[in-house]
Amino acid sequence: MKGDRLDLILKCIVEYFIKNAEPVGSKTLIEEYHLPYSSATVRNDMMELEEEGLIEKTHMSSGRVPSSKGYRYYCDHLRNDSVDEDLKESLALILANKKKSIEETIEASCEILSHMTSLVSVVLGSEEKERLASISLVQINERTVTSVFVTDKGYVENKTFIVDENLKAEELVDCVKLINDRLVGTPVDELVEKMEALKPILSDYITDHDVIYQALLETFIRYASDRMSLYGREELFNNPEYASDADRLTRVLRLLNDSSSLKEVDEGEDLEIHIGDLKDNPDVSMVSAKIKIGKEGENTIALVGPSRMDYDKALSALKYIADKLNEHFADSGDTTELDKEEGESKDGEA
Repeated sequence: MKGDRLDLILKCIVEYFIKNAEPVGSKTLIEEYHLPYSSATVRNDMMELEEEGLIEKTHMSSGRVPSSKGYRYYCDHLRNDSVDEDLKESLALILANKKKSIEETIEASCEILSHMTSLVSVVLGSEEKERLASISLVQINERTVTSVFVTDKGYVENKTFIVDENLKAEELVDCVKLINDRLVGTPVDELVEKMEALKPILSDYITDHDVIYQALLETFIRYASDRMSLYGREELFNNPEYASDADRLTRVLRLLNDSSSLKEVDEGEDLEIHIGDLKDNPDVSMVSAKIKIGKEGENTIALVGPSRMDYDKALSALKYIADKLNEHFADSGDTTELDKEEGESKDGEA
């Protein structure tokens, strides 16, 4: 790129298209942004930007829109990197609540992120090998029991199920002790196999062992699969691309339900920008950042939406939240250990 004027004109084109979702011509640019240049000058500069592949024509319109290369240049050189004060205040309230678990803190942060950007927030689980920290079975009433599954990274999964009304509390206590004795410390991806080997032994401890066995097995299978959480899917309708185009909405929803496709583009950098290179979705972008959980755990938080997303707002908000979460989890460095101890202290409390 040559010169400040070309940068300014490209910046205006990108920001106009982000705001209006419409191609823009030289006259509109001058009027909208009070540019101190003639129409001829702006038209010539737009032609140069087009030759460099930074903007492009849509159909027969005389207006221009940013290209993927133009968005990338904007992200790297032209955005303001300012963070909304409302976001800062909302996040501060969440982080001030020390009683929130890791998952609750991340979930609340992602909900803010989606609301502030009108994009979908995605949390991709860590690739680090997690291990079982504890299993608890809590009898809610005569026929209802909840299993609570905690990993050494502080993540919690639970399932409520119905048991025989004659189930004895002491049977639950014995069952919990057996499971924890045999399975605590087991990598999550090995739990299903070990649980199957444990089934014959459970029958010696508890009459209704089939129901409990199946409930725990389903919990392990669900957690051991690729973990991905989505927040703010409804925010997609705030984007005209999806509000008026059912096919485009269907494609992006299909992408959001495919964790492998999102992980394929995750290169492991602290902050990443992917513009139009997501599977079968050339008009979708994803920006992502890493957050560290404890000493070894690492998750990815991403924002997914149209390639016309407000990159300035999205990147600034995402980076701010990731930095604050990293600080928060680092300051409470023993969080995962505390969660694990709390989970273990519940063993046999049924």
